[in-house]
Amino acid sequence: KRGNTFFYASNFSLGANLFFALNKRLADMMNAFPHYDVSMKEIHHTQKLDAPSGTAISLAEDIIARLDRKQAWIEGDSTQPEAIGIVSERTGDVPGYHEVVYDSEVDTLRISHNAKNRQGLAFGAVLAAEFTATHHGFLSMTDLLGF
Repeated sequence: KRGNTFFYASNFSLGANLFFALNKRLADMMNAFPHYDVSMKEIHHTQKLDAPSGTAISLAEDIIARLDRKQAWIEGDSTQPEAIGIVSERTGDVPGYHEVVYDSEVDTLRISHNAKNRQGLAFGAVLAAEFTATHHGFLSMTDLLGF
């Protein structure tokens, strides 16, 4: 209303945001195949306090919005058919690893994003700041990346 600008992202890494888009597309496709169950795993450094990470929660919520058979996510392995289990590990100095797995009796599909360092987050934040300088309103990485 006041002409101000706000840029929001749960993760500023370009690779992670491409992974978000791929995750959404795959979930759209997998909605037609209920014999695949979906689960997630995320790994971060030992200093990370939240578990699951905000990135993992965003991925899970994007899946829930697209899979009719999933209504919630839970921390850890899930035995509930309507819930996505998110296994969180904290080890070493891992900047961030996220994996989404669709598993059936006959095969497994797996997509993942592995941050090698934090430079990708910094680069994405700089791109977001530059984008914000020439755009107005409530913005996100979807606006910046054009999808």
